[in-house]
Amino acid sequence: MNENNSINLSVLIPLLNEKENLHPLFEKLERELKGLNLTWEVIFVDDGSTDDSLQVLKEIASLSAPIKIIRLRRNFGKSAALAAGFDLVRGEKVITMDADLQDDPEEIPVLLKKLDEGFDLISGWRMNRRDRRVKRYTSRIFNRVASMLTGIKIHDFNCGLKAFRREVVKDIIVYGELHRYIPVIAYWKGYKVGEVKVKHHPRAYGKSKFGVYRFFAGFMDMLTVMFMTKYSKKPLHLFGGVGLLLFLVGFIINAYLVVQNLIGRDFLRVRPLMFLGVLLMLVGFQLISTGLLGEMMTMSLHKRKEEYIIRETYT
Repeated sequence: MNENNSINLSVLIPLLNEKENLHPLFEKLERELKGLNLTWEVIFVDDGSTDDSLQVLKEIASLSAPIKIIRLRRNFGKSAALAAGFDLVRGEKVITMDADLQDDPEEIPVLLKKLDEGFDLISGWRMNRRDRRVKRYTSRIFNRVASMLTGIKIHDFNCGLKAFRREVVKDIIVYGELHRYIPVIAYWKGYKVGEVKVKHHPRAYGKSKFGVYRFFAGFMDMLTVMFMTKYSKKPLHLFGGVGLLLFLVGFIINAYLVVQNLIGRDFLRVRPLMFLGVLLMLVGFQLISTGLLGEMMTMSLHKRKEEYIIRETYT
């Protein structure tokens, strides 16, 4: 197939040390895709696996033509793996899914049908998750807080099973750990985001990549997303607004104390309130300065540096 020609569907699968899962995953995936009567491709992104995942992928590719393997030079993280795949997909529609067999390829027609209802992105909802209890509970807390803060009424931000229109994956930028917030990024860019319930299976082989650190990191990334989507091109609106408020409060406090001192009712040197006023003015001035510096940096940055390095590609 000509690399420049688009096709109907691309399936993008990032992976890390999933050698036992790859053959059964592709068997189910190929069976499902052949029944769709669409032109398709499958892109595997090996995010620095240290087991035999690459060799297994080569075996799969030798048996099926529409397969592409991207091998990253080291483990850059799921966001970078998705970004590498997004840059190379040719499908008019794109499906992402994990390689651990917990996402079911049989849900692909369900996602595509929902996408055709006028949505730009459909996120899977693992209503009956088959994970450890601690992972289920922490994810439930995380999803509720994320929905409240972002205003997007979906239940499962971090489900790997998603369907996109091509323009969405070509427009959004994911790096660090921002793959959790792809629906948020797309929504704030003006795309229509929906959700559909999908099946979820217990992990059969390998180890989960979940850790307590990722739970807390997720909330830090939420702040990053909220800043980058709402204020990345106008940082002064955030820092300057807060800074101006603090500066004005500090100014009013000190003005009041000066007036009290001039009419002889009090002396500045014995009023701790004066130090609070001065502190608020200084902090406010610093925040305004930070916003101005952010504006200068925004004007000077026109393109992003890639967050991944491809070691080799197999087609």
